[in-house]
Amino acid sequence: MSAPQSPLFGSVADVAERLAGVGYLASTAVATTVYLADRLGKPLLVEGPAGVGKTELAKAVAQATGSGLVRLQCYEGIDEARALYEWNHAKQLLRITAGQGKESWDETRDDVFSEEFLLPRPLLTAIRRSEPTVLLIDEMDKADVEVEGLLLEVLSDFQVTVPEMGTISATRKPFVLLTSNSTRELSEALKRRCLFLHLDFPDADLERRIVASRVPELTEALVDALVRTVRVLRTLELRKSPSVAETIDWGRTLLALGLDTLDDDAVRATLGVVLKHQSDTVKAAAELRLN
Repeated sequence: MSAPQSPLFGSVADVAERLAGVGYLASTAVATTVYLADRLGKPLLVEGPAGVGKTELAKAVAQATGSGLVRLQCYEGIDEARALYEWNHAKQLLRITAGQGKESWDETRDDVFSEEFLLPRPLLTAIRRSEPTVLLIDEMDKADVEVEGLLLEVLSDFQVTVPEMGTISATRKPFVLLTSNSTRELSEALKRRCLFLHLDFPDADLERRIVASRVPELTEALVDALVRTVRVLRTLELRKSPSVAETIDWGRTLLALGLDTLDDDAVRATLGVVLKHQSDTVKAAAELRLN
């Protein structure tokens, strides 16, 4: 069992204030869900389209609370060895070779399956940390369904079983945040263990505040023009809608070029900052009536 521990946040308002202090402007829904995940000690599953700030939320929680960030980046084909742990086979082989003729196999086996030869991966690393930790399991929907089974023990009991060594339980529960772009449906067993938060693109007012906070050198008029244009682009059926991060990048681009208005020439010259597919650029140019 993990030892009793103090929560990371004191209230919903504390979450919002401290996240804002590290540059993440959270809505009331986001701040409330983060507070509850922390207070109840439950993992937080955050779903939504790419680029709405899911990964940044985990980073912001870590920064705001002075916690270490341990990240498991999911991808097709990820397995137990990359998520939980694996054995240092090369070092084990050297140890076995060195012990031949000098000791029994039982002695050698007990030695090679010990701490010295264990290579912890993100899940085990987060479980074993005694310091405050945020465990980010990023893009869970990209992993195979079988990987979800590996997570159930971690997310239910905050422990990992290493057959050769026994069960390793958390001394301090990490704050766990899973993200998903909803490219596939996650299992009900996994969802039951988590609180749920859906993140979408922010409303115009919040996005203006985000851009202004990240690129304070921009004029209010230019921030407004950027946000209005990006929101038009998001209404189109694009292969990839512009993310909030790309809105910020667009603002920084205009600043770097010394542009103080978002006229047709400026949009035409810099549209590649926010759109990454030629078909999207063509469609946007037609919608925005760029020649």
